[in-house]
Amino acid sequence: MQKGEEHKNSGMEIGIYTLGDLSPDPFTGKTISSGQRMKEIMEVAKLADEAGLDVFGVGEHHRLDYATSAVPVVLAAIAQSTKRIKLTSATTVLSTVDPVRLFEDYSTLDLVSDGRAEIIAGRGAFVESFPLFGYDLNDYDALFSENLELFLKLNENERVSWSGQFRPPLINAEIAPRPLQSQIPIWVGVGGTPESAARAGRLGLGMAVAILGGDPERFKPLIDLYRKTGIEAGHDLDKLKVGITGHGYISKTTQQAKGEYYSYYTSYWSNVNRQLGRNSGLISKSDFENMTGQDTALFVGSPQQITEKILQQYELFGHQRFMAQIDIGGIPFKKIAEGIELLATKVVPIIRRETNKS
Repeated sequence: MQKGEEHKNSGMEIGIYTLGDLSPDPFTGKTISSGQRMKEIMEVAKLADEAGLDVFGVGEHHRLDYATSAVPVVLAAIAQSTKRIKLTSATTVLSTVDPVRLFEDYSTLDLVSDGRAEIIAGRGAFVESFPLFGYDLNDYDALFSENLELFLKLNENERVSWSGQFRPPLINAEIAPRPLQSQIPIWVGVGGTPESAARAGRLGLGMAVAILGGDPERFKPLIDLYRKTGIEAGHDLDKLKVGITGHGYISKTTQQAKGEYYSYYTSYWSNVNRQLGRNSGLISKSDFENMTGQDTALFVGSPQQITEKILQQYELFGHQRFMAQIDIGGIPFKKIAEGIELLATKVVPIIRRETNKS
């Protein structure tokens, strides 16, 4: 069966996202302030909107080396300087947030943005939010399941009666405000576990898959499982949306992109691994060369190479959305802005044309 026959598509959505990391510039050793980082994130979102990208995402961390803890506040600020771009979390750590407050925050964001709010809900690689907000890490999975169930109920009903294990019951509670959209779109962020993919399919929610490197083909069984489970649960295939997220860097030529990106990329992963208590050694240049090969999921190269990689994954997955994280490791604002321009003018038109074929 041909790609277009299996998954009808009006053209892939293309976006960018940030986790707001406060990483030292590997060349100067300097780290910008949280305030400056926040200003740059809002300016990047404005540039993405003006360039015609479809989605802008902000991720959640609760650490001093990240600037974006209160994601809905950041997105609400971005909403005031943008007009059409969708605004999503990337991701919301659903296990450690009260679903009622989460719904109120994003429903309010939906109102102030004229209907552009979305949520990607995940469990998160970092766990500092558990002790910070008084949750037990042993309840990691159970909290996520219960909070997702409650959020979906809040999304569907103006009044809710509900009881669960981890928060007080709701008795005919008024759930306000209601969003401008009929419901807030919610995607489940998946790192690679079949259980998460099956849950997203069973509930008929979108699935956002983080593919940060290596051979993307290893994720195809996960996406196949998601669609199979969703169809078996009675959901239409057209409503089972798949988003792919990953790291990216774009320059005029592939060699220029690799040369510029290497130091930021290896410095970023050294910092992240150290934060997670792992080996923090630097990536060798030869390993980096392999990691950025044509058949890998690390999007580093010229507009042509980035386009080819996105379309190769599209042939594999038939996904509806692609989002790149292009600002890691202390990359200067000027280079991020140049990347957005190249993405919007050289890559996006081709991707939209090729994925809009029936």
